[in-house]
Amino acid sequence: MKKNRLTLYILIAMFLGIGVGYVVHQNASPAFIAAFAPKTNLLTTIFLRLVQMIIAPLVFSTLVVGIARLGDLKTVGRVGGKALLWFISASFTSLLLGLLLVNVFKPGAGIHLTTPDASGAKDLLGKTQSFSLDTFVSHVFPKSIIEAMATNEILQIVIFSVFFGIATAALGNSGKIIIKALDAVAQVILKMVGYVMGFAPLGVFGAIAAVIATNGLEVFKFYSLYLMYFILGIFLLWALLLLVGALILKNSLPGLVRRIVQPLIIAFSTTSSEAVFPKLTEELERFGCNNKIVAFILPLGYSFNLDGSMMYMTFASLAIAQAYGIHLDIGTQLTMLIVLMLTSKGIAGVPRASLVVVTATCAMFNIPPEGIALILPIDHFCDMFRTATNVLGNALATSAVSKWEGALELENAA
Repeated sequence: MKKNRLTLYILIAMFLGIGVGYVVHQNASPAFIAAFAPKTNLLTTIFLRLVQMIIAPLVFSTLVVGIARLGDLKTVGRVGGKALLWFISASFTSLLLGLLLVNVFKPGAGIHLTTPDASGAKDLLGKTQSFSLDTFVSHVFPKSIIEAMATNEILQIVIFSVFFGIATAALGNSGKIIIKALDAVAQVILKMVGYVMGFAPLGVFGAIAAVIATNGLEVFKFYSLYLMYFILGIFLLWALLLLVGALILKNSLPGLVRRIVQPLIIAFSTTSSEAVFPKLTEELERFGCNNKIVAFILPLGYSFNLDGSMMYMTFASLAIAQAYGIHLDIGTQLTMLIVLMLTSKGIAGVPRASLVVVTATCAMFNIPPEGIALILPIDHFCDMFRTATNVLGNALATSAVSKWEGALELENAA
């Protein structure tokens, strides 16, 4: 109910922004428009600063807990290795597919939005600079975790979290205290995410009103192309995932698809993959997957195997750059792909998690963060497709690892 109300409020804010922006665009003088747009954008700035406020504690707490709960990596053995091989391959493929589609179709290229005043975005962008191998290395390795958190250097936080999580797991029983405490912190931050998203309608209104006041209704060309090409990408990703699933599971793939139809529909309609976790666990075991493998792989996949979200991240980040006329060469785009591969892990279950990751990535690559608010009005519809894709990817991953381990008892799948 709350999520539906928030979506309604975002849509209302979008239409109000359209109306106000159009009236200003049609009737106001250029001088008034020039003053109106940046002042209205302050609403967007408030929302974006609130989002960026929670990035560092969110990534740290969730990633440490996720890694620490894996336990001693030696004990997970080949099962964990095969699962990670699937997760990394699927994540890279999803990211690459999003990158290819946005470069081929260029959904944001026809807008030519004005890049915001650099002084207005200075605090949000932090210490961003042109990316090269040297600057990438400096962004990866922290010299101070406090400094990294203060400046939202997301990759440095990830590196520290990985070491912290592995060390916590190595402590055994003593580390459980840390895990329990950080898990509580993560729950608090997740609650804060819900509060912060309550400011989303203000951010949407400010962004839409400012853009339409400056550019007119041309901006809607972006929405139609953006959604159409994203859905095309999702269908291509489904085809690719099912093809790989057919190669591994062979004739048993249709049985798996029949089992997960209901979880897919629930995930699509609620935009929550967590809502179907118990049902998906039950259906995978009925399909014939070993219950121990399901108990290990599925929770791991919910943190590390978000295929639909991964494709969306490259697609959204580059589409926003195109909308602002920012050219990113192929080397920079591949660097962004690596950044997203690292920064997207460990935040499963966060409402509009992709928005948080894209916000951080845009800041790192000097892409105006105002673009995040521009895509927010249709983010709910994109979220429906990417959530269902996440569920499909995790079902296939769990079934594939069961098959590789010789633990897929298809006679129980009837």
